[in-house]
Amino acid sequence: MSRLALHPERHRVARIGWLRAAVLGANDGLVSTASLVMGVAAAGAPREGIMIAGVAGLVAGAMSMAAGEYVSVSSQSDTEKADLARETAELAGDREAEVSELAGIYAARGVEPDLARQVALQLMARDALGAHARDELGISEITTARPVQAALTSALTFAGGALPPLILVALAPLQGVIVWVGVGALAGLMGLGGLGALAGGANVGRSVLRVAFWGVLAMAATVGIGRLFGTAVS
Repeated sequence: MSRLALHPERHRVARIGWLRAAVLGANDGLVSTASLVMGVAAAGAPREGIMIAGVAGLVAGAMSMAAGEYVSVSSQSDTEKADLARETAELAGDREAEVSELAGIYAARGVEPDLARQVALQLMARDALGAHARDELGISEITTARPVQAALTSALTFAGGALPPLILVALAPLQGVIVWVGVGALAGLMGLGGLGALAGGANVGRSVLRVAFWGVLAMAATVGIGRLFGTAVS
């Protein structure tokens, strides 16, 4: 049994495809929905009105996140496919030039020129397009764009992040709903920031403070607007 089989390595970069969409979706769902219901509550709306606004925000936000991620990642996927098609044509047109190009990449990284050419020839004999995609274009299985995965992840995590504020609106006393939702959202944001940092190997404290700061800022802004317009209407 090889040493690699005995000691497999798991790197966090393998999670980047879904982790980015998941963290963004959950944070956005929590912040936007909490801010929305707090703003509506600050304007003096009844519980039913707050719930309707929150549910509408959940549905609209989840669909918007899914559509945005799908379009964005599809554009990346289209670019990757175009680059791979061009590389396939270049391999068919002048394979020797492609060998020299790949060898030059390895030589620039510190491999001896003769050895770099041998490596290029051996890799291209097995999978020419894969070797150029990985080492020339920077496209690999880990980083390949997956539009459907990104869209579904964003929609589901947005909805998951949006649910806690709605539950608090339904259960908390109406007079204190702003405080309950604000505290609950802040706790959720700090938890998401910590989980995202742990999953990605980043600094936990810095990530928690970052999401907490922007979340508090968003909620405070919408509460202020709600009170301003609620006073003006009344």
